[in-house]
Amino acid sequence: MAENDGIRPDWINKDYYAELGVKKDASSDDIKKAYRKLARANHPDSNPGDDAKHEKFKKVAEAYDVIGDAEKRKKYDEVRTLGASGGFPGGFGGTGAGRGYNFDDLFGGGGAQSGGLGDMFGDLFGGAGGAGGGFSGRRTTPRARPIKGADVETSATIGFTDALDGVTISLRLTSDAACPDCNGTGGKPGTKPRVCPECEGAGYVVNSVGGAFSMNETCPRCGGRQLIYDEACPTCRGSGRGTSARTIQARIPAGVKDRQRIRLKGKGAAGENGGPSGDLYVTVHVTPHRVFGRKDDNLTIDVPVGFDELALGAEAKLPTLSGSPVTLRIPAGTPNGRTFRVRGKGFRRADGTVGDLLATVEVQIPAVLDADAKAAVEAYRAAMAGKPLRTSLLEES
Repeated sequence: MAENDGIRPDWINKDYYAELGVKKDASSDDIKKAYRKLARANHPDSNPGDDAKHEKFKKVAEAYDVIGDAEKRKKYDEVRTLGASGGFPGGFGGTGAGRGYNFDDLFGGGGAQSGGLGDMFGDLFGGAGGAGGGFSGRRTTPRARPIKGADVETSATIGFTDALDGVTISLRLTSDAACPDCNGTGGKPGTKPRVCPECEGAGYVVNSVGGAFSMNETCPRCGGRQLIYDEACPTCRGSGRGTSARTIQARIPAGVKDRQRIRLKGKGAAGENGGPSGDLYVTVHVTPHRVFGRKDDNLTIDVPVGFDELALGAEAKLPTLSGSPVTLRIPAGTPNGRTFRVRGKGFRRADGTVGDLLATVEVQIPAVLDADAKAAVEAYRAAMAGKPLRTSLLEES
């Protein structure tokens, strides 16, 4: 049976105040003290092999989970008060003979889409207006809790220029999805579910952890669905899951880096019971470029130059990926390996600004010189003979 705004049908016949040994008007501090005392006394670690105390510990933890929480306690008190007034057929407060209640009206519902307590208790007690007096809530099948779909991982390879400008790509995905035959219920088509007896429709069970603490865990029998089927779906064997193959269009943003992980919200596996879809995570691989490299959000390029161009100054035309070539002015006396910055010719950033083009000059030494070039270099050597470059290396410090 599905929970309704945190309300559980088994609250009707469970006295959590008595379980903790406190009065109904006890303060939150008194409830906490009572819980800690009982938890220490009945903890499984302190009472190995004592099944009775283990069971008591679970009940104490369950009680504190409800009345130890102010919001749950308020709802619990409302349900118990309504039951004590005789409003539940076969309940703990009276026979309810001749009485009729519409729980949607009492707890803020009403209407076909209310999803109020009338739905929950209508299923619990067998329908509206039965022989026992009952209430006017309509009978419905319990609604299972919505579950978000699984996240999906994939990868894609794009070109260097696509990373600069951004690109839309097609992705073929195979992911987890609801079984097409049972629509994710796990039950044989045509059969009806019943409330899970393990968690009593809560979808979770209370288990103890180290110390005087407990935690809620997904019910191992119903897997959190809150309902079970006596006959499993023959296609998915009761798991409620299958596989789905689909092709989607994914936009890779401008400026994406190699091996960057992109999140596409809601493009993962479909959810269960009306839950949202999971997310798609795409690891992007960017192929190298023949000419350009990348440093952060900047394009990089190595510019081959001659010795004379650095010594005397020169102009060099450089290619770009975002338009026509640009002219780089190299001043006379430029050292080898200097990097020049050309503004606004790099990758686009997330904030809309653009990186730069970083051009590094590299002297190219010819492997073979013709006669004229050799003569010119020898003349340069003769001119520099009185100015040895390595004199400082030999001087004593």
